Amino acid sequence: MRVIVNQTEYEIPASSKVSDVLSLLNAKLPYAVAVNLNFVPKIEHAHHLLQENDQIEIIAPVTGG
Repeated sequence: MRVIVNQTEYEIPASSKVSDVLSLLNAKLPYAVAVNLNFVPKIEHAHHLLQENDQIEIIAPVTGG
């Protein structure tokens, strides 16, 4: 199935979860995740099923002044 992650298209297996995409991309903590502009808490990453054409944003915190 097709999903968009940080504006890049990926083909992933059906029934993939947020945690599967994070593993695929080798995401490094800390980060926050939103699916279709809705925040997904860390405790939900392993349970949140993705759908065809979902738009996922993996957002790293910005530090500095």
